[in-house]
Amino acid sequence: MAIKTIGVLTSGGDAPGMNAAIRAVVRTAIHNGINVKGIMRGYAGLLQEEIVDMDSTSVSEIIHRGGTILYTARCQEFTTAEGQKKGAEICRKHGIDGVVVIGGDGSFQGAGKLSALGINTIGIPGTIDLDIACTDYTIGFDTAVNTAMEAIDKVRDTSTSHERCSIIEVMGRNAGYIALWCGFANGAEDVLLPERYDGNEQVLIDRIIENRKRGKKHHIIINAEGIGHSTSMAKRIEAATGIETRATILGYMQRGGAPTCKDRVYASIMGAKAVELLLAGKSNRLVAYKNGEYVDFDIQEALAMTKDIPEDQFRISKLLVR
Repeated sequence: MAIKTIGVLTSGGDAPGMNAAIRAVVRTAIHNGINVKGIMRGYAGLLQEEIVDMDSTSVSEIIHRGGTILYTARCQEFTTAEGQKKGAEICRKHGIDGVVVIGGDGSFQGAGKLSALGINTIGIPGTIDLDIACTDYTIGFDTAVNTAMEAIDKVRDTSTSHERCSIIEVMGRNAGYIALWCGFANGAEDVLLPERYDGNEQVLIDRIIENRKRGKKHHIIINAEGIGHSTSMAKRIEAATGIETRATILGYMQRGGAPTCKDRVYASIMGAKAVELLLAGKSNRLVAYKNGEYVDFDIQEALAMTKDIPEDQFRISKLLVR
Protein backbone atom coordinates (compact mmCIF):
# COMPACT_ATOMS: atom_id res chain seq x y z
CA MET A 1 0.00 0.00 0.00
CA ALA A 2 1.39 3.40 -0.99
CA ILE A 3 2.26 5.79 1.83
CA LYS A 4 0.06 8.90 1.80
CA THR A 5 0.66 10.43 5.23
CA ILE A 6 3.72 10.28 7.49
CA GLY A 7 3.79 11.12 11.19
CA VAL A 8 6.98 12.27 12.90
CA LEU A 9 7.72 12.32 16.62
CA THR A 10 10.64 12.82 19.00
CA SER A 11 10.83 10.67 22.10
CA GLY A 12 13.01 10.27 25.18
CA GLY A 13 15.77 12.77 25.93
CA ASP A 14 16.09 15.74 23.62
CA ALA A 15 19.24 16.15 21.54
CA PRO A 16 20.61 19.04 19.45
CA GLY A 17 19.96 18.25 15.79
CA MET A 18 16.52 16.74 16.28
CA ASN A 19 14.99 19.80 14.61
CA ALA A 20 17.22 19.29 11.58
CA ALA A 21 15.93 15.72 11.30
CA ILE A 22 12.30 16.86 11.66
CA ARG A 23 12.84 19.48 8.96
CA ALA A 24 14.32 16.89 6.60
CA VAL A 25 11.46 14.45 7.20
CA VAL A 26 8.85 17.11 6.48
CA ARG A 27 10.45 18.56 3.39
CA THR A 28 11.47 15.21 1.88
CA ALA A 29 7.95 13.91 2.33
CA ILE A 30 6.34 17.02 0.84
CA HIS A 31 8.73 16.87 -2.12
CA ASN A 32 7.38 13.38 -2.78
CA GLY A 33 3.74 14.39 -2.50
CA ILE A 34 3.29 12.93 0.99
CA ASN A 35 1.33 14.65 3.78
CA VAL A 36 3.07 15.08 7.14
CA LYS A 37 1.65 15.24 10.63
CA GLY A 38 3.66 16.24 13.66
CA ILE A 39 3.01 14.16 16.77
CA MET A 40 3.65 16.32 19.82
CA ARG A 41 5.35 15.06 23.01
CA GLY A 42 6.35 11.65 21.70
CA TYR A 43 4.25 8.58 22.39
CA ALA A 44 2.44 10.42 25.19
CA GLY A 45 1.19 12.96 22.64
CA LEU A 46 0.22 10.18 20.26
CA LEU A 47 -2.02 8.60 22.89
CA GLN A 48 -3.52 12.03 23.65
CA GLU A 49 -3.99 12.69 19.92
CA GLU A 50 -1.81 15.81 20.01
CA ILE A 51 -1.34 15.66 16.25
CA VAL A 52 -0.88 18.67 13.97
CA ASP A 53 -0.59 19.15 10.22
CA MET A 54 2.85 20.24 9.03
CA ASP A 55 3.99 21.89 5.84
CA SER A 56 7.25 23.30 4.54
CA THR A 57 6.86 26.54 6.47
CA SER A 58 6.25 24.60 9.70
CA VAL A 59 9.95 23.78 9.73
CA SER A 60 11.34 27.10 8.55
CA GLU A 61 14.00 28.67 10.80
CA ILE A 62 14.43 25.62 13.03
CA ILE A 63 17.60 23.92 11.79
CA HIS A 64 19.80 26.07 14.05
CA ARG A 65 17.68 25.60 17.17
CA GLY A 66 18.44 23.13 19.94
CA GLY A 67 15.83 20.88 21.51
CA THR A 68 12.82 19.73 19.51
CA ILE A 69 9.90 21.79 18.21
CA LEU A 70 7.69 18.71 18.64
CA TYR A 71 8.62 18.47 22.34
CA THR A 72 9.31 15.15 24.00
CA ALA A 73 8.12 13.12 26.96
CA ARG A 74 8.40 9.71 28.57
CA CYS A 75 5.28 7.53 28.33
CA GLN A 76 4.80 4.57 30.64
CA GLU A 77 1.43 3.72 29.07
CA PHE A 78 3.05 3.06 25.70
CA THR A 79 5.18 0.30 27.21
CA THR A 80 1.99 -1.75 27.65
CA ALA A 81 0.28 -3.83 24.94
CA GLU A 82 -2.91 -1.82 25.47
CA GLY A 83 -1.10 1.48 25.00
CA GLN A 84 0.64 0.25 21.86
CA LYS A 85 -2.61 -0.99 20.34
CA LYS A 86 -4.25 2.34 21.15
CA GLY A 87 -1.35 4.17 19.48
CA ALA A 88 -1.72 2.13 16.28
CA GLU A 89 -5.48 2.75 16.23
CA ILE A 90 -4.93 6.50 16.62
CA CYS A 91 -2.47 6.46 13.72
CA ARG A 92 -5.12 4.81 11.53
CA LYS A 93 -7.78 7.24 12.75
CA HIS A 94 -5.63 10.17 11.58
CA GLY A 95 -4.69 8.48 8.31
CA ILE A 96 -1.05 8.03 9.30
CA ASP A 97 0.46 5.21 7.21
CA GLY A 98 4.04 5.55 8.44
CA VAL A 99 5.82 7.02 11.44
CA VAL A 100 9.36 8.34 11.82
CA VAL A 101 10.56 8.02 15.43
CA ILE A 102 13.56 10.11 16.48
CA GLY A 103 15.00 8.99 19.81
CA GLY A 104 16.97 6.36 21.68
CA ASP A 105 16.68 2.65 22.38
CA GLY A 106 13.49 2.95 24.44
CA SER A 107 11.88 4.90 21.62
CA PHE A 108 12.88 2.20 19.13
CA GLN A 109 11.26 -0.51 21.22
CA GLY A 110 8.01 1.43 20.86
CA ALA A 111 8.63 1.86 17.13
CA GLY A 112 9.07 -1.90 16.76
CA LYS A 113 5.73 -2.49 18.50
CA LEU A 114 3.96 -0.02 16.19
CA SER A 115 5.47 -1.78 13.19
CA ALA A 116 4.23 -5.15 14.45
CA LEU A 117 0.74 -3.65 14.64
CA GLY A 118 0.82 -2.67 10.98
CA ILE A 119 2.10 0.92 11.10
CA ASN A 120 5.20 1.26 8.93
CA THR A 121 7.82 2.68 11.26
CA ILE A 122 11.39 3.94 10.81
CA GLY A 123 13.72 5.00 13.64
CA ILE A 124 16.42 7.66 13.65
CA PRO A 125 19.03 7.58 16.48
CA GLY A 126 18.72 10.79 18.45
CA THR A 127 20.67 10.71 21.72
CA ILE A 128 23.69 12.59 23.03
CA ASP A 129 24.97 9.37 24.65
CA LEU A 130 26.21 7.67 21.42
CA ASP A 131 25.02 4.39 22.95
CA ILE A 132 23.08 2.92 20.01
CA ALA A 133 25.21 -0.09 19.09
CA CYS A 134 24.44 -0.30 15.36
CA THR A 135 25.58 3.22 14.52
CA ASP A 136 28.82 5.20 14.75
CA TYR A 137 26.86 8.45 15.05
CA THR A 138 23.79 9.56 16.99
CA ILE A 139 22.11 12.94 16.65
CA GLY A 140 23.28 15.34 19.35
CA PHE A 141 26.52 13.68 20.43
CA ASP A 142 28.77 16.07 18.53
CA THR A 143 27.07 19.15 19.97
CA ALA A 144 26.99 17.73 23.50
CA VAL A 145 30.65 16.79 23.53
CA ASN A 146 31.64 20.22 22.20
CA THR A 147 29.50 21.91 24.86
CA ALA A 148 31.14 19.79 27.56
CA MET A 149 34.61 20.45 26.16
CA GLU A 150 34.12 24.22 26.27
CA ALA A 151 32.75 24.07 29.83
CA ILE A 152 35.67 21.93 31.01
CA ASP A 153 38.14 24.42 29.51
CA LYS A 154 36.56 27.10 31.70
CA VAL A 155 36.65 24.96 34.82
CA ARG A 156 40.33 24.23 34.11
CA ASP A 157 41.09 27.98 34.21
CA THR A 158 39.73 28.42 37.72
CA SER A 159 41.13 25.06 38.84
CA THR A 160 44.60 26.24 37.85
CA SER A 161 44.13 29.63 39.52
CA HIS A 162 43.23 27.95 42.81
CA GLU A 163 45.68 25.04 42.39
CA ARG A 164 42.93 22.57 43.05
CA CYS A 165 41.66 19.22 41.83
CA SER A 166 38.43 19.32 39.85
CA ILE A 167 36.07 16.43 39.22
CA ILE A 168 33.83 17.27 36.27
CA GLU A 169 30.86 14.99 35.68
CA VAL A 170 29.56 14.70 32.12
CA MET A 171 26.41 13.04 30.79
CA GLY A 172 26.16 9.79 28.85
CA ARG A 173 23.86 7.62 30.95
CA ASN A 174 25.69 4.27 31.22
CA ALA A 175 28.04 5.00 28.31
CA GLY A 176 31.41 6.75 28.57
CA TYR A 177 31.76 8.26 25.10
CA ILE A 178 31.33 11.91 26.11
CA ALA A 179 33.80 11.40 28.96
CA LEU A 180 36.32 9.65 26.72
CA TRP A 181 36.18 12.33 24.03
CA CYS A 182 36.50 15.11 26.59
CA GLY A 183 39.44 13.30 28.12
CA PHE A 184 41.20 13.59 24.78
CA ALA A 185 40.01 17.10 23.94
CA ASN A 186 40.57 18.69 27.35
CA GLY A 187 43.83 16.97 28.24
CA ALA A 188 42.44 15.62 31.50
CA GLU A 189 44.68 13.89 33.99
CA ASP A 190 42.14 11.12 34.62
CA VAL A 191 38.99 9.90 32.85
CA LEU A 192 36.54 7.56 34.58
CA LEU A 193 34.44 5.44 32.21
CA PRO A 194 31.62 3.08 33.31
CA GLU A 195 32.96 0.50 30.86
CA ARG A 196 36.45 0.48 32.43
CA TYR A 197 36.54 2.03 35.93
CA ASP A 198 37.18 -0.48 38.72
CA GLY A 199 36.33 1.87 41.58
CA ASN A 200 39.90 2.07 42.88
CA GLU A 201 40.12 5.64 44.17
CA GLN A 202 43.55 5.04 45.67
CA VAL A 203 45.01 5.03 42.15
CA LEU A 204 43.50 8.50 41.60
CA ILE A 205 44.78 9.74 44.94
CA ASP A 206 48.32 8.49 44.30
CA ARG A 207 48.37 10.13 40.86
CA ILE A 208 47.12 13.45 42.23
CA ILE A 209 49.84 13.48 44.89
CA GLU A 210 52.51 12.43 42.39
CA ASN A 211 51.49 15.14 39.90
CA ARG A 212 51.53 17.80 42.61
CA LYS A 213 55.06 16.78 43.52
CA ARG A 214 55.99 17.16 39.83
CA GLY A 215 54.74 20.74 39.94
CA LYS A 216 51.31 20.41 38.32
CA LYS A 217 49.01 23.22 39.49
CA HIS A 218 45.73 21.41 38.84
CA HIS A 219 44.30 17.94 38.34
CA ILE A 220 41.26 17.43 36.10
CA ILE A 221 39.22 14.25 36.53
CA ILE A 222 36.41 13.73 34.02
CA ASN A 223 33.79 11.47 35.53
CA ALA A 224 31.06 9.82 33.48
CA GLU A 225 27.45 10.01 34.61
CA GLY A 226 27.31 6.20 34.74
CA ILE A 227 29.77 6.34 37.67
CA GLY A 228 28.44 9.51 39.28
CA HIS A 229 28.80 10.43 42.97
CA SER A 230 31.24 13.20 42.03
CA THR A 231 30.54 15.33 45.11
CA SER A 232 31.24 12.55 47.61
CA MET A 233 34.26 11.48 45.57
CA ALA A 234 35.63 15.03 45.78
CA LYS A 235 35.28 15.03 49.57
CA ARG A 236 37.13 11.73 49.91
CA ILE A 237 39.95 12.84 47.60
CA GLU A 238 40.39 16.14 49.44
CA ALA A 239 40.52 14.32 52.78
CA ALA A 240 43.11 11.87 51.46
CA THR A 241 45.36 14.36 49.63
CA GLY A 242 44.92 17.60 51.53
CA ILE A 243 44.39 19.28 48.14
CA GLU A 244 41.27 21.37 47.67
CA THR A 245 38.92 19.35 45.46
CA ARG A 246 35.69 20.49 43.86
CA ALA A 247 33.00 18.68 41.89
CA THR A 248 31.22 20.26 38.92
CA ILE A 249 28.25 18.46 37.40
CA LEU A 250 27.62 19.84 33.92
CA GLY A 251 24.16 18.28 33.70
CA TYR A 252 21.50 19.22 31.20
CA MET A 253 23.40 22.12 29.66
CA GLN A 254 24.97 19.43 27.46
CA ARG A 255 21.60 18.73 25.83
CA GLY A 256 20.94 22.33 24.86
CA GLY A 257 22.33 24.89 22.47
CA ALA A 258 22.58 25.30 18.73
CA PRO A 259 23.62 22.05 17.00
CA THR A 260 27.03 21.84 15.38
CA CYS A 261 27.43 21.65 11.61
CA LYS A 262 27.91 17.88 11.87
CA ASP A 263 24.69 17.39 13.81
CA ARG A 264 22.76 19.56 11.35
CA VAL A 265 24.10 17.77 8.27
CA TYR A 266 24.01 14.17 9.52
CA ALA A 267 20.57 14.61 11.09
CA SER A 268 19.23 16.09 7.84
CA ILE A 269 20.52 13.16 5.80
CA MET A 270 19.10 10.65 8.28
CA GLY A 271 15.70 12.37 8.17
CA ALA A 272 15.61 12.20 4.39
CA LYS A 273 16.75 8.56 4.41
CA ALA A 274 13.95 7.64 6.83
CA VAL A 275 11.31 9.00 4.46
CA GLU A 276 12.92 7.24 1.50
CA LEU A 277 12.71 3.94 3.39
CA LEU A 278 9.01 4.46 4.05
CA LEU A 279 8.41 5.33 0.39
CA ALA A 280 10.18 2.09 -0.55
CA GLY A 281 7.67 0.17 1.56
CA LYS A 282 10.11 -0.57 4.38
CA SER A 283 9.15 -0.81 8.04
CA ASN A 284 10.76 -1.73 11.37
CA ARG A 285 14.07 -0.26 10.21
CA LEU A 286 16.59 1.96 11.97
CA VAL A 287 18.67 4.49 10.02
CA ALA A 288 22.34 4.32 10.99
CA TYR A 289 25.74 5.72 10.05
CA LYS A 290 28.27 2.90 9.85
CA ASN A 291 31.80 2.89 8.45
CA GLY A 292 31.25 6.18 6.64
CA GLU A 293 27.94 5.23 5.02
CA TYR A 294 24.24 5.71 5.81
CA VAL A 295 22.64 2.29 6.16
CA ASP A 296 19.63 0.74 7.87
CA PHE A 297 19.06 -2.18 10.22
CA ASP A 298 16.11 -4.20 11.43
CA ILE A 299 15.06 -2.59 14.74
CA GLN A 300 15.11 -5.82 16.76
CA GLU A 301 18.49 -6.73 15.26
CA ALA A 302 19.82 -3.28 16.15
CA LEU A 303 18.50 -3.42 19.72
CA ALA A 304 20.14 -6.81 20.24
CA MET A 305 23.58 -5.45 19.31
CA THR A 306 26.08 -4.50 22.01
CA LYS A 307 28.64 -1.72 22.00
CA ASP A 308 31.81 -1.00 23.96
CA ILE A 309 34.43 1.72 24.13
CA PRO A 310 36.90 1.08 21.27
CA GLU A 311 39.89 -0.56 22.90
CA ASP A 312 42.40 1.33 20.76
CA GLN A 313 40.87 4.68 21.71
CA PHE A 314 40.92 3.74 25.38
CA ARG A 315 44.56 2.62 25.14
CA ILE A 316 45.62 5.87 23.51
CA SER A 317 43.64 7.92 26.01
CA LYS A 318 45.60 6.28 28.83
CA LEU A 319 48.85 7.29 27.14
CA LEU A 320 47.78 10.92 26.78
CA VAL A 321 45.80 11.68 29.96
CA ARG A 322 48.30 11.82 32.77
